[in-house]
Amino acid sequence: MENNDLLLTVNNAEYVRDHILLIHFSNGESRFFDFTPLLTKGICRKLKDLDYFKNFTTDPFTIDWNNEIGFAPEFLYDKGVDAI
Repeated sequence: MENNDLLLTVNNAEYVRDHILLIHFSNGESRFFDFTPLLTKGICRKLKDLDYFKNFTTDPFTIDWNNEIGFAPEFLYDKGVDAI
């Protein structure tokens, strides 16, 4: 992220395939994020169920699964892969 003065948020997200989302950020960039490595950790195990995984929403800040699972936009941005 080039301007550290701006609060990074998730504007929108789209299901791509498997456990991958295309995430659009408030800085104008988009990144692919693969949640597969997180599926064995804590509450993230719920995301293994593809029906549950696909049923995400975006709030004014980030991606949310049923008010149970959410990730900091900075984490999603830093660990995501550029969608060029």
